Amino acid sequence: MQMQWSSADLAFRDEVRAFLDAELTADMRRESQLMTSVYAPHDLCMAWQAKLHARGWAAPAWPVEYGGCGWTAAQRYIFASELAAVGAPPLSPMGIGMCGPVLIGHGSPEQKAHYLPRMLTGEHLWCQGYSEPGSGSDLASLQMSAVEDGDHFVCNGHKLWTTHANEANWIFCLVRTSQEAIRQQGITFLLIDMTTPGVEVRPILMLSGEHIQNDVFFTDVRVPRANVVGKVGEGWTVAKYLMEFERGGGVSTPGLKTRLDRIRGMAAREADGGGGHIDKLAGFMSRLNALAIEIEALEAVELQILANMSQGEAPGARSSMMKTVGTELSQRLTEMALEASGAYGALYQAHAARPGGAVPGYPIPHDQGHVGPDHSITVAAKYFNDRAGSIYAGTNEIQRNIIAKAVLGL
Repeated sequence: MQMQWSSADLAFRDEVRAFLDAELTADMRRESQLMTSVYAPHDLCMAWQAKLHARGWAAPAWPVEYGGCGWTAAQRYIFASELAAVGAPPLSPMGIGMCGPVLIGHGSPEQKAHYLPRMLTGEHLWCQGYSEPGSGSDLASLQMSAVEDGDHFVCNGHKLWTTHANEANWIFCLVRTSQEAIRQQGITFLLIDMTTPGVEVRPILMLSGEHIQNDVFFTDVRVPRANVVGKVGEGWTVAKYLMEFERGGGVSTPGLKTRLDRIRGMAAREADGGGGHIDKLAGFMSRLNALAIEIEALEAVELQILANMSQGEAPGARSSMMKTVGTELSQRLTEMALEASGAYGALYQAHAARPGGAVPGYPIPHDQGHVGPDHSITVAAKYFNDRAGSIYAGTNEIQRNIIAKAVLGL
């Protein structure tokens, strides 16, 4: 796809580049290149968010009155492209990217005034309490209870696969406030302070070795009724609105394109010991080019959704399409990276990388040396980590069901 930017867009691009040149340090760029997860390490994430917030750029998608940028769809795409091109670390999405839009759309004035500024500064770091044992893709079957007791709810239950619950100080939860014949009814969207007595976090180690996911147990946790977002018993409506932003409210194709270009370079170096004779990899490059075409097709849809969102529209059911296609393309890129790395792709070198969380048993800091070329350090860990992409935020099988019903009318 060839895009023609206006002179104002080009001026904005230059402004972004100047900011990145000044604020994104060499150490930050190097750490970002060594990431093995879709999440940046906590210290790197917070340092970068502080710089973006100081410039007023931490939440490009938010309305200006809540601390957003008021950018056009083109500007948001340019910003994402420039961040991807230089390898800027991603921000944690649970607050600014997910809970923030929900509060803007469904929160009370008091909730917006209290929580949104603290999301921008990073004072509040959020995690998502949705999945439970037996309630993952079938989320409406969730059973964590919240029983009214005066001006509070008393919460009991168990959430799992809770990303960064070990670092977050707030969690937004779906809880069951009543048992109804239709399971989607009787669910409430609740904000819970993680420091409240009765909240316990236990680690879950991922296949890649990282501690990013957690079990969270709630035992008689008292939560103020004022922390309900929307209406009691109507949390499913709020949750569906949030999932539109979780699945398709961002910009993913610039990052996919950047990763694809890096794999081209990896393949060239591996083919000739650093030479660059791509013609030796005709079959591999043909498959990579086919991926590039699919990414450009996704980009066209993503730009249309961005344009609609800049006019105040939510992503809608198309978010399921974006989530499905985006995560499957990402997984295919990790497979191509493994192939391009040759034998070095079989090595797991967490000690030399920057995982999204602690990796028990591996030394820190990550300066212990590594085997093989630099581009091979992260490929194995990224491959393992990205297996979750087609599962989190609702499995891709569930997304296809949503598309069939809401888009195709089947």
